[in-house]
Amino acid sequence: MILAKVVGTVVATRKDPKVEGFKFLLLRQVNPETLAEGGYVVANDAVGCGVGEYVLYASGSSARQTEMTKDRPCDAVIMAIVDTWEVGGTTQYDKHGYEHGYGDG
Repeated sequence: MILAKVVGTVVATRKDPKVEGFKFLLLRQVNPETLAEGGYVVANDAVGCGVGEYVLYASGSSARQTEMTKDRPCDAVIMAIVDTWEVGGTTQYDKHGYEHGYGDG
């Protein structure tokens, strides 16, 4: 799984019937230590996340392992919404900002 931030949405009015009903989100990969941003990917949302949230996504054949994406043409899927992470015992991100007074909440 790869850490990323949801930075936008993608709308496709014409698509293969096997992906009808999918919500597509634009993700930007994130370095977990520095929050430096990397490349972009479009992923299917299997967990109901929104713009601005940090998520974990899987790509390749792993992306077709969720109930939602099984046997569908999918190369990236958001599998989790991140609440917090730490590196070397130090909290780098806390969604609710409880530990160190920072975060998105």
